[in-house]
Amino acid sequence: MTTDSDTTIAIPHVMNPAELLQDLVRIDSVNPGLVSGAAGESEIASYASAWLESHGFTVTRLEPEPGRPSVVGVAAGTGGGKSLMFNGHLDTVTLAGYDGDALDPVVKDGRMFGRGAFDMKAGIAAIMVAAATAAARPHRGDIIVALVADEEYASAGTEEVLRHFRADGAIIAEPTHEDVVIAHRGFAWFDVTIHGTAAHGSRPDLGVDAIAKAGCFLTGLDNLAAKLAAGPKHPTLKTGNIHASLIRGGEEISSYPAECTISLERRTVPGENADTVEAELRAILDHLSATDPDFRYTLSRGLERQPFDVPAEEPIVQTLLAAAKEVSGKDLTLRGEAFWTDAALMLEAGIPGLLFGIDGGGAHAATEWIELDSLDRITSILTTTTINYCK
Repeated sequence: MTTDSDTTIAIPHVMNPAELLQDLVRIDSVNPGLVSGAAGESEIASYASAWLESHGFTVTRLEPEPGRPSVVGVAAGTGGGKSLMFNGHLDTVTLAGYDGDALDPVVKDGRMFGRGAFDMKAGIAAIMVAAATAAARPHRGDIIVALVADEEYASAGTEEVLRHFRADGAIIAEPTHEDVVIAHRGFAWFDVTIHGTAAHGSRPDLGVDAIAKAGCFLTGLDNLAAKLAAGPKHPTLKTGNIHASLIRGGEEISSYPAECTISLERRTVPGENADTVEAELRAILDHLSATDPDFRYTLSRGLERQPFDVPAEEPIVQTLLAAAKEVSGKDLTLRGEAFWTDAALMLEAGIPGLLFGIDGGGAHAATEWIELDSLDRITSILTTTTINYCK
């Protein structure tokens, strides 16, 4: 197959996840939302589309933004069974700063190294091989493979897929070190702008220092963080947290600053959302306004993503746990995760799921790798899960 960059990469028909992973690592798919002018997902999407088609999947390419495609392969069932959607992201973070050639999948001491090997091209290789293996057998439910763009930045790919496809259950093959993740935190972003009065630095009688006033708010924010840490705990996620991420204010050293804006992030657990966070922030800000006539503020909401939480009794969870026991003889660990993933978007769309993926390390780091024996186990467990869930 000739890809968008005119580089010829053979598409292996043999379903060896390690060989497939090597091909995927060789394709530059850095997210241009993170790195201006980066390759994006076109080439890797073309490769994945051809691979899925060669294994009997009907493939749809979704590309609302040119150069940022997601692909969805469907192996239709005969009817009467549950449908399963796999989800994996095609994009990676930057190649800059990687120790060695980030696009050269080096195999050494039972590991494979390369940018995206851990996060999350090994997961993509595993779900592609597992889905194709299961699809070759009789199955009543649809087997769906969604390989999406833009997870590392804004999750536009999964949002687009969910406008067109649905399923009864989902597996997101993010790296979980072979644990089963059934909950993770959400987040809400806010801007707090403290308003002062601009004046010459020699005229304190005329100026109100917005940066100094912002310090009072930051003290309140620190107190809120401590209160959250000591508060009620979610069974797997513990508590939410809050931190100030950016601060901007002032024009020059010789003037009183008229504004100071603090951008902050609140990580949320189930039961918390942007409304509850806004109430927390306004309680701090309104108290300061009531006690200081010169304290004035504006509070603005930014991006919000919901937490993710499914019960252990969910059929897809129980099916995967049973498959793991059948394949490896082991009982997998159920746990929560601190970071946010596309699993929350899928749950919002009515598709309960879980995260299950590779063992390895180095996500976004100078060296990134996966354990090859883990890749084999993950692929086998996902294959058995698919066969049993979609039977």
